[in-house]
Amino acid sequence: MIAGLHHVAIIVTDLAAARRFYCEVLGGQEVAAHYRAARDSWKVDVQLPDGGQLELFTFPAAPPRASQPEAQGLRHLALRVTAMAPLLQRLAQYGIACEPLRVDEYTGARYTFCRDPDGLPIEFYETVM
Repeated sequence: MIAGLHHVAIIVTDLAAARRFYCEVLGGQEVAAHYRAARDSWKVDVQLPDGGQLELFTFPAAPPRASQPEAQGLRHLALRVTAMAPLLQRLAQYGIACEPLRVDEYTGARYTFCRDPDGLPIEFYETVM
């Protein structure tokens, strides 16, 4: 039936800032960018190291997120990392603040959150391969 997660779509307000965050800061690779004139919007595909993708969209006059993160629907985007310390150092180099590290009470894994340029909560969840 389901083979896995293919992509997550994110509507952004500042495409340049989103590209910088998801590609330059986090290391995703932009694989396609299309301007859709009929919608006056961009769609940018960002490949993640494990093969998953993020789709970054722009839409004129898109409404803001209803609330932080407890609105119904997508709560946050969680990205798997294999080593937390290098990630935290890299985020700090770009001036991106993270919450204090927490430990998942069920798995013992460490995790933290930051916000993308539009305020979307991004979780980094440490897994040992």
